[in-house]
Amino acid sequence: MSGGGGGEEGEFGLQIAPLLDVLFVLLLFFMISAGSQKREGELGIRLPSNGGSAGVTVETPIRIDITPDGVVKYNDSPVDSRSSKDMPDLTSKLKNIVEKFGDKQPVIITPSKQTRQERVIDVLNSCGAAKLKSVAFGAPQN
Repeated sequence: MSGGGGGEEGEFGLQIAPLLDVLFVLLLFFMISAGSQKREGELGIRLPSNGGSAGVTVETPIRIDITPDGVVKYNDSPVDSRSSKDMPDLTSKLKNIVEKFGDKQPVIITPSKQTRQERVIDVLNSCGAAKLKSVAFGAPQN
């Protein structure tokens, strides 16, 4: 009698098809999970070369924090008033940074979870007015 691979003694043979199905599902799972990993970015570091420059320059990011009540802090010091939409102080500080270090100076904007989105847009407009190219968002504060 033909059938499920059993012999006369009741032994079952090794079935390859289900094993291959499991193998391909695992292979597909690992391929998809490897493709969705997040890569960490790097800050620009220029190390000295053999040419003779002894200094190491590291681009330190500028932190802009936004509190829940709308206060904007530039490296922990408050700038502009809460009602200021144009933010002239912040824009002038960012323009000075662009003049000194170039437009690739990293800026990290860290709003609070309760910050109004229009205040975040005001800060982004200031960064745009200063012609900054490297702007990122940090994890929201409590």
